[in-house]
Amino acid sequence: MTRQPKVTKAVFPVAGLGTRFLPATKSVPKELLPLVDRPLIQYAIDEARAAGIEEFIFVTARGKSALEDYLDHAPQLSATLRLGNKTSLLAELERTRMPTGAVAYARQDEPRGLGHAVWCARHLIGNTAFAVILPDDVIAGPTPCLQQMVEAYAECGGNLVAAMEVAPDMVGSYGILDAEFGQGRLGAVKGMLEKPSPENAPSNLAVVGRYILDPAVLDHLSQQSIGAGGEIQLTDAIVAEIGRSSVYGYRFDGRRYDCGSKAGYLRAMVAFALERPDLRDDFEACLASVVQPQVAAQ
Repeated sequence: MTRQPKVTKAVFPVAGLGTRFLPATKSVPKELLPLVDRPLIQYAIDEARAAGIEEFIFVTARGKSALEDYLDHAPQLSATLRLGNKTSLLAELERTRMPTGAVAYARQDEPRGLGHAVWCARHLIGNTAFAVILPDDVIAGPTPCLQQMVEAYAECGGNLVAAMEVAPDMVGSYGILDAEFGQGRLGAVKGMLEKPSPENAPSNLAVVGRYILDPAVLDHLSQQSIGAGGEIQLTDAIVAEIGRSSVYGYRFDGRRYDCGSKAGYLRAMVAFALERPDLRDDFEACLASVVQPQVAAQ
Protein backbone atom coordinates (compact mmCIF):
# COMPACT_ATOMS: atom_id res chain seq x y z
CA MET A 1 0.00 0.00 0.00
CA THR A 2 1.34 3.42 -0.97
CA ARG A 3 2.14 5.63 1.97
CA GLN A 4 0.20 8.91 1.82
CA PRO A 5 1.73 12.42 1.87
CA LYS A 6 2.12 14.01 5.28
CA VAL A 7 -0.83 16.05 6.54
CA THR A 8 0.51 19.50 7.47
CA LYS A 9 -2.56 21.78 7.32
CA ALA A 10 -5.42 22.00 9.80
CA VAL A 11 -8.59 24.07 9.74
CA PHE A 12 -10.06 25.30 13.03
CA PRO A 13 -13.67 26.49 12.61
CA VAL A 14 -13.97 29.12 15.36
CA ALA A 15 -16.62 31.48 13.98
CA GLY A 16 -19.48 30.28 16.20
CA LEU A 17 -21.26 32.72 18.52
CA GLY A 18 -21.15 30.43 21.56
CA THR A 19 -24.74 31.24 22.46
CA ARG A 20 -24.98 28.31 24.89
CA PHE A 21 -22.49 30.10 27.13
CA LEU A 22 -24.04 33.56 27.13
CA PRO A 23 -23.53 35.99 28.75
CA ALA A 24 -19.88 34.89 29.19
CA THR A 25 -19.42 34.75 25.41
CA LYS A 26 -20.85 38.20 24.82
CA SER A 27 -17.29 39.57 24.71
CA VAL A 28 -15.11 36.45 25.11
CA PRO A 29 -14.95 33.88 22.28
CA LYS A 30 -16.04 30.48 23.56
CA GLU A 31 -12.74 29.03 22.33
CA LEU A 32 -10.99 31.12 25.00
CA LEU A 33 -13.04 29.70 27.87
CA PRO A 34 -10.51 28.07 30.20
CA LEU A 35 -10.35 24.36 30.90
CA VAL A 36 -8.53 24.68 34.23
CA ASP A 37 -5.88 27.23 33.13
CA ARG A 38 -5.64 26.70 29.38
CA PRO A 39 -8.28 27.87 26.89
CA LEU A 40 -10.07 25.33 24.75
CA ILE A 41 -8.28 26.52 21.62
CA GLN A 42 -4.90 25.74 23.19
CA TYR A 43 -5.83 22.08 23.65
CA ALA A 44 -6.74 21.92 19.95
CA ILE A 45 -3.50 23.62 18.92
CA ASP A 46 -1.39 21.33 21.10
CA GLU A 47 -3.12 18.28 19.63
CA ALA A 48 -2.47 19.54 16.10
CA ARG A 49 1.19 20.15 16.86
CA ALA A 50 1.57 16.63 18.24
CA ALA A 51 0.15 15.35 14.95
CA GLY A 52 2.76 17.23 12.92
CA ILE A 53 0.54 20.09 11.73
CA GLU A 54 2.59 23.05 10.50
CA GLU A 55 -0.06 25.38 9.04
CA PHE A 56 -2.95 26.52 11.24
CA ILE A 57 -5.99 27.99 9.47
CA PHE A 58 -8.60 29.66 11.68
CA VAL A 59 -12.05 30.40 10.26
CA THR A 60 -13.21 33.35 12.31
CA ALA A 61 -16.03 35.90 12.28
CA ARG A 62 -16.84 39.34 13.60
CA GLY A 63 -16.18 39.64 17.33
CA LYS A 64 -13.28 37.16 17.40
CA SER A 65 -10.43 39.67 17.70
CA ALA A 66 -9.61 38.44 21.23
CA LEU A 67 -8.90 35.01 19.75
CA GLU A 68 -6.53 36.53 17.21
CA ASP A 69 -4.82 38.48 20.02
CA TYR A 70 -4.40 35.27 21.99
CA LEU A 71 -2.57 33.66 19.06
CA ASP A 72 -0.28 36.68 18.70
CA HIS A 73 3.04 37.29 20.45
CA ALA A 74 2.84 39.25 23.75
CA PRO A 75 6.29 40.90 24.06
CA GLN A 76 5.38 43.21 26.94
CA LEU A 77 3.93 40.39 29.04
CA SER A 78 6.95 38.19 28.25
CA ALA A 79 9.34 40.96 29.30
CA THR A 80 7.45 41.52 32.56
CA LEU A 81 7.58 37.83 33.45
CA ARG A 82 11.25 37.67 32.53
CA LEU A 83 12.09 40.66 34.73
CA GLY A 84 10.19 39.06 37.59
CA ASN A 85 12.10 35.81 37.08
CA LYS A 86 8.78 33.98 36.72
CA THR A 87 10.25 31.25 34.57
CA SER A 88 7.45 28.71 34.92
CA LEU A 89 4.81 31.24 33.85
CA LEU A 90 7.04 32.40 31.02
CA ALA A 91 7.33 28.81 29.80
CA GLU A 92 3.54 28.46 29.83
CA LEU A 93 3.23 31.70 27.86
CA GLU A 94 5.78 30.55 25.30
CA ARG A 95 3.71 27.42 24.66
CA THR A 96 0.98 29.65 23.24
CA ARG A 97 3.27 31.36 20.77
CA MET A 98 2.80 30.37 17.14
CA PRO A 99 5.71 30.30 14.66
CA THR A 100 5.91 33.26 12.29
CA GLY A 101 3.90 32.55 9.16
CA ALA A 102 2.21 29.44 10.57
CA VAL A 103 -1.17 31.08 11.21
CA ALA A 104 -3.70 32.22 8.61
CA TYR A 105 -7.27 33.49 8.93
CA ALA A 106 -10.37 33.15 6.78
CA ARG A 107 -13.62 34.94 7.60
CA GLN A 108 -17.07 33.39 7.64
CA ASP A 109 -19.46 36.28 7.09
CA GLU A 110 -22.60 34.43 8.19
CA PRO A 111 -23.29 31.23 10.16
CA ARG A 112 -24.20 28.67 7.49
CA GLY A 113 -22.87 25.46 9.01
CA LEU A 114 -19.63 23.57 9.48
CA GLY A 115 -19.36 22.74 5.78
CA HIS A 116 -19.59 26.41 4.89
CA ALA A 117 -16.92 27.28 7.47
CA VAL A 118 -14.49 24.76 5.97
CA TRP A 119 -15.34 25.98 2.44
CA CYS A 120 -14.41 29.52 3.50
CA ALA A 121 -10.82 28.28 3.96
CA ARG A 122 -10.59 26.63 0.53
CA HIS A 123 -8.01 29.05 -0.94
CA LEU A 124 -5.74 28.54 2.06
CA ILE A 125 -6.11 24.76 1.93
CA GLY A 126 -5.30 24.40 -1.75
CA ASN A 127 -5.04 20.99 -3.39
CA THR A 128 -3.80 18.96 -0.46
CA ALA A 129 -5.23 16.71 2.24
CA PHE A 130 -6.08 18.62 5.40
CA ALA A 131 -7.31 18.12 8.93
CA VAL A 132 -10.32 19.74 10.59
CA ILE A 133 -10.37 20.18 14.36
CA LEU A 134 -13.39 21.38 16.34
CA PRO A 135 -12.08 22.98 19.57
CA ASP A 136 -15.41 22.27 21.32
CA ASP A 137 -14.49 18.59 21.26
CA VAL A 138 -11.67 18.04 23.73
CA ILE A 139 -10.32 14.50 23.53
CA ALA A 140 -8.08 13.11 26.24
CA GLY A 141 -6.09 9.95 25.68
CA PRO A 142 -2.65 8.36 25.89
CA THR A 143 -1.94 9.52 22.32
CA PRO A 144 -3.57 12.69 20.95
CA CYS A 145 -6.55 11.81 18.76
CA LEU A 146 -5.37 13.62 15.63
CA GLN A 147 -1.95 12.01 15.94
CA GLN A 148 -3.64 8.59 15.95
CA MET A 149 -5.60 9.57 12.85
CA VAL A 150 -2.59 10.97 10.99
CA GLU A 151 -0.74 7.71 11.58
CA ALA A 152 -3.72 5.71 10.28
CA TYR A 153 -4.18 8.07 7.32
CA ALA A 154 -0.57 7.54 6.24
CA GLU A 155 -1.54 3.94 5.49
CA CYS A 156 -5.14 4.25 4.22
CA GLY A 157 -5.48 7.70 2.59
CA GLY A 158 -8.87 8.88 1.38
CA ASN A 159 -11.08 10.54 3.98
CA LEU A 160 -10.98 9.77 7.68
CA VAL A 161 -13.49 10.78 10.37
CA ALA A 162 -13.21 10.27 14.12
CA ALA A 163 -15.98 8.05 15.48
CA MET A 164 -17.32 7.04 18.87
CA GLU A 165 -20.37 5.24 20.20
CA VAL A 166 -23.15 7.36 21.71
CA ALA A 167 -26.35 6.49 23.53
CA PRO A 168 -29.20 5.66 21.12
CA ASP A 169 -31.22 8.65 22.33
CA MET A 170 -28.32 10.97 21.38
CA VAL A 171 -27.96 10.01 17.70
CA GLY A 172 -30.10 12.98 16.68
CA SER A 173 -27.29 15.30 17.75
CA TYR A 174 -24.59 13.83 15.49
CA GLY A 175 -23.64 12.61 12.06
CA ILE A 176 -24.12 8.84 12.30
CA LEU A 177 -22.07 6.28 10.36
CA ASP A 178 -23.15 3.26 8.40
CA ALA A 179 -19.81 1.46 8.46
CA GLU A 180 -18.24 -1.98 8.57
CA PHE A 181 -15.61 -2.45 11.25
CA GLY A 182 -13.43 -5.48 11.69
CA GLN A 183 -11.16 -6.05 14.66
CA GLY A 184 -9.18 -2.85 14.16
CA ARG A 185 -9.99 0.81 14.58
CA LEU A 186 -10.68 1.52 10.88
CA GLY A 187 -14.07 0.87 9.32
CA ALA A 188 -15.16 1.37 5.71
CA VAL A 189 -18.01 3.89 5.58
CA LYS A 190 -20.96 3.02 3.34
CA GLY A 191 -23.10 5.97 4.34
CA MET A 192 -23.61 8.74 6.85
CA LEU A 193 -26.75 10.50 8.10
CA GLU A 194 -26.70 13.93 9.73
CA LYS A 195 -28.76 14.05 12.94
CA PRO A 196 -31.14 11.16 12.15
CA SER A 197 -34.05 10.13 14.31
CA PRO A 198 -33.27 7.06 16.46
CA GLU A 199 -35.47 4.82 14.31
CA ASN A 200 -33.66 5.89 11.12
CA ALA A 201 -30.11 5.81 12.46
CA PRO A 202 -27.93 3.14 10.80
CA SER A 203 -25.93 2.71 14.03
CA ASN A 204 -25.00 4.58 17.18
CA LEU A 205 -21.51 5.36 15.88
CA ALA A 206 -21.20 9.13 15.81
CA VAL A 207 -18.77 11.40 13.98
CA VAL A 208 -17.01 13.80 16.37
CA GLY A 209 -14.79 16.79 15.79
CA ARG A 210 -11.70 15.38 14.05
CA TYR A 211 -11.40 14.85 10.30
CA ILE A 212 -8.71 14.26 7.69
CA LEU A 213 -10.13 15.08 4.27
CA ASP A 214 -9.24 14.89 0.62
CA PRO A 215 -9.42 18.31 -1.13
CA ALA A 216 -12.15 16.89 -3.41
CA VAL A 217 -14.51 17.49 -0.47
CA LEU A 218 -14.11 21.21 -1.13
CA ASP A 219 -15.52 20.74 -4.64
CA HIS A 220 -18.69 19.29 -3.15
CA LEU A 221 -18.91 22.12 -0.62
CA SER A 222 -18.63 24.62 -3.48
CA GLN A 223 -22.06 23.47 -4.66
CA GLN A 224 -23.46 25.11 -1.50
CA SER A 225 -26.06 22.36 -1.06
CA ILE A 226 -28.33 22.88 1.95
CA GLY A 227 -28.61 19.95 4.32
CA ALA A 228 -29.94 19.19 7.80
CA GLY A 229 -30.90 22.22 9.86
CA GLY A 230 -30.88 24.44 6.77
CA GLU A 231 -27.07 24.50 6.84
CA ILE A 232 -24.23 23.40 4.56
CA GLN A 233 -23.15 20.17 6.20
CA LEU A 234 -19.60 18.85 6.05
CA THR A 235 -20.91 15.30 6.39
CA ASP A 236 -22.91 15.67 3.15
CA ALA A 237 -19.73 16.57 1.24
CA ILE A 238 -17.90 13.58 2.75
CA VAL A 239 -20.77 11.25 1.82
CA ALA A 240 -20.53 12.51 -1.77
CA GLU A 241 -17.01 11.05 -1.87
CA ILE A 242 -18.21 7.52 -1.10
CA GLY A 243 -17.67 5.52 -4.27
CA ARG A 244 -15.26 8.13 -5.64
CA SER A 245 -12.59 7.65 -3.00
CA SER A 246 -12.35 5.77 0.27
CA VAL A 247 -14.08 7.04 3.40
CA TYR A 248 -13.18 5.52 6.76
CA GLY A 249 -14.39 5.86 10.30
CA TYR A 250 -11.68 5.76 12.96
CA ARG A 251 -12.56 4.62 16.49
CA PHE A 252 -9.98 6.56 18.45
CA ASP A 253 -8.46 5.62 21.77
CA GLY A 254 -9.49 8.31 24.24
CA ARG A 255 -12.35 10.07 25.94
CA ARG A 256 -14.18 12.93 24.30
CA TYR A 257 -15.66 15.84 26.23
CA ASP A 258 -18.32 17.98 24.57
CA CYS A 259 -17.20 21.40 25.77
CA GLY A 260 -19.80 23.04 23.57
CA SER A 261 -22.39 22.12 26.19
CA LYS A 262 -22.43 23.37 29.78
CA ALA A 263 -22.64 19.88 31.29
CA GLY A 264 -19.85 18.58 29.07
CA TYR A 265 -17.67 21.57 29.84
CA LEU A 266 -18.12 21.08 33.59
CA ARG A 267 -17.44 17.35 33.25
CA ALA A 268 -14.19 18.14 31.44
CA MET A 269 -13.23 20.69 34.07
CA VAL A 270 -13.56 18.12 36.84
CA ALA A 271 -11.74 15.40 34.89
CA PHE A 272 -8.82 17.60 33.86
CA ALA A 273 -8.44 19.14 37.32
CA LEU A 274 -8.29 15.69 38.92
CA GLU A 275 -5.50 14.73 36.48
CA ARG A 276 -3.33 17.59 37.73
CA PRO A 277 -0.93 16.58 40.55
CA ASP A 278 -0.78 20.20 41.74
CA LEU A 279 -4.59 20.40 42.07
CA ARG A 280 -5.86 16.89 42.72
CA ASP A 281 -5.81 16.74 46.53
CA ASP A 282 -7.27 20.19 47.13
CA PHE A 283 -9.85 19.74 44.40
CA GLU A 284 -10.98 16.32 45.66
CA ALA A 285 -11.46 17.84 49.10
CA CYS A 286 -13.38 20.72 47.56
CA LEU A 287 -15.68 18.37 45.64
CA ALA A 288 -16.29 16.30 48.74
CA SER A 289 -17.20 19.38 50.76
CA VAL A 290 -19.80 20.32 48.15
CA VAL A 291 -21.19 16.91 47.21
CA GLN A 292 -21.40 15.18 50.58
CA PRO A 293 -23.71 17.76 52.25
CA GLN A 294 -25.99 17.67 49.20
CA VAL A 295 -26.21 13.89 49.29
CA ALA A 296 -26.91 13.96 53.03
CA ALA A 297 -29.65 16.54 52.51
CA GLN A 298 -31.39 14.31 49.99
